[in-house]
Parts: sequence; C-alpha cells; structure tokens
Amino acid sequence: MIPTLEWTPAGVNFLDQTKLPLEETYVLATDYQQVATVIRDMIVRGAPAIGVSGAMGVAIGIERSNASTLPELTAEVEVICSTLAETRPTAVNLFWGIGQVRDIFNGLAAKNTPIPEIKTAVVELAKRLYDEDIAQCKALGANGADLLPKQGTVLTHCNAGALATCGYGTALGVIRAAVERGHHIDVLADETRPYLQGARLTAWELMKDSIPTTVLCDNMAGHLMSKGRIQAVIVGADRIAANGDTANKIGTYSVSILAKEHGIPFYVAAPFNTIDLATATGAGIPIEQRNPREVTHSNGKQMTPDGVGIENPAFDVTPAKYITAIITERGVLRAPYNESIRAMALESELTLAAV
Repeated sequence: MIPTLEWTPAGVNFLDQTKLPLEETYVLATDYQQVATVIRDMIVRGAPAIGVSGAMGVAIGIERSNASTLPELTAEVEVICSTLAETRPTAVNLFWGIGQVRDIFNGLAAKNTPIPEIKTAVVELAKRLYDEDIAQCKALGANGADLLPKQGTVLTHCNAGALATCGYGTALGVIRAAVERGHHIDVLADETRPYLQGARLTAWELMKDSIPTTVLCDNMAGHLMSKGRIQAVIVGADRIAANGDTANKIGTYSVSILAKEHGIPFYVAAPFNTIDLATATGAGIPIEQRNPREVTHSNGKQMTPDGVGIENPAFDVTPAKYITAIITERGVLRAPYNESIRAMALESELTLAAV
C-alpha cells in the first residue's frame, strides 16, 4: 500500500505528489485551510483521494474549531465547506466527501448533540471513508480484472492508481488485481502532459509493484495501436454523467477515439460515487482551467515564446459511445449507460432501505 494520505493526531499527512518521482516527502496539514491548499496545488490529486481529503478537511476544521456554541460552529462549518469546495471544480468526489461530513454534522447539530461528541463523530466518519475507499478499490479491481487480457499490453492515461486513491487504485487497481490473478500484463503509460501524471506517478508506483511499464509521449498511442501493440485501454474518471459520459484527464477523449477506430476495448474504472446522477450528460460537467505556466514551462524552464496564447483545460469528456464498460465496486456497467446506471443506483437504494 502506498500511503497517499493519512489522518494522524498531528493533522492530515499527505504524500507530496508534486515532488515525485525524485523525492518522497510529506506535507502535514494542521487545519482546513492547509488541506484546501494541498488539494488546490495538487499535492494530493485523483478523484477518490480528493474526496477523502475533502472529508478530512471538513473534519479537521470542525475538530480544531474554537466555537463554543452550536450556532457558531454551524456558521464556521459553512465557511469550511465552501473553502474546500472551491479548490477543484471537476471531481465530483470532492463534493461527495465534503457532503458526507457536513450531513452528519447537520444531523447531530439538529439534535443539539454536545460539541465534543460531534467532533469525535466527524473524525471517525472521515477515517471510515478512508478505509471504505481502499475496500471499494479492491472490490472494483476484482470486478474488472478478467476484462483485461490474460497476456498483453494495456494502455492507461494519467494516474488512476494508489496515488489517486487512499492506497490501491481504480484503473491501476484493476491492473493490480489482474496481475495478482496471474495475468501477464505490460503497461503503457501516457506521459499525460502538461502535468506528467503518467510519466511521474503511474510509472513510479507500477515500478514499485514490479509491473513492467513503458512511458509514451501522448501522441504515440495511435501508432502503437495500428501496430497491434495495445490490447486494452483503462482509465479512471473524475466525474461520470448519468448517461455515461466521462470526464477524465485531458487527452482521454482522443485516446478513446483511437481505441474505437482500432477495435480496442476502452474501460473506465471508478467508484460508484464518481457517477453524478444530477448531471444528465457530459455537457454539464464543469472543466477546470489551470495555470498557463503548466504549459509554458517544464522543470522551471520556459518552453514557449513570450506572449503566445495558452489553453490549459485539466479535463475533457469522453462520450459514452466510446466506452466499452464502466467498472465500479458494485459491478460492471455497460451500454445503454443511462439505463444500467439508473438500475444500479436503484438497486443500491433498495439495499440500503432493507438494512
């Protein structure tokens, strides 16, 4: 297990992903503002990890509040939640994690629960969400493992591994599970410009697991597909609309079209809470625009002429028609996604009602 983030008595400890692969250092966040900075600056990244980070940010804000009355604490919680929600707009897991802690707080506050008991409850919830993320990713991996070839090469884009979760991974979790079952898989990792999550992060963690990995420039995948070098593509997701349209790191859309053209299965792996039932299609998913400097500079060196225009959307949306299957911890979804997603959501509601 790679310790992406951890709740400690001193605060929330984060593996600094901006320093990988050359340095393994940690950043300790001791209040919710520092957690917000860690998320915004991509010290932690990946939708599931951001979701749990958001929950821990709200929890540490409540735990360390000096409010002496419930009305004071309630007003402070709203500030905490809005501060964390403003950090990264695309990953729906962030809002889910914040909402989980806010909901339990509001429920306890409505019952006039003593503040010390509320603090204990929200911290325990944040810790439980961490454990649940790992369990979900392992279940997701088990559900998707046999979709990958028994022997062959799998392409992935960005990093949807242990570093993007609490320690096991979504897309890379499926690869890990397949390898654990005896599949002989080589991984091709798109470098994923401009932030290089594939070259820096995916390659780093797969090498730690001794899974054969080769880094590609982002414009090489089509060539290798045409040569029969790629048997499957698997990626993660930051938000999935109710019709199956999927937002993932910029460049994913292009890879999906190439896979479709070459008859290669294209899988999305994500926990079910990445599905945003309130967003009908991908057109409604907000796309984060990041600092132009990520494009103009590499390793501190300017790569473009002064004054040139820069586009830096962090994500794009892959239409559902290019997705072979969506792998979740609850099972594998297939087209038509608006029907299979709705059925899975209804099944979950019925299960919860029966408990």
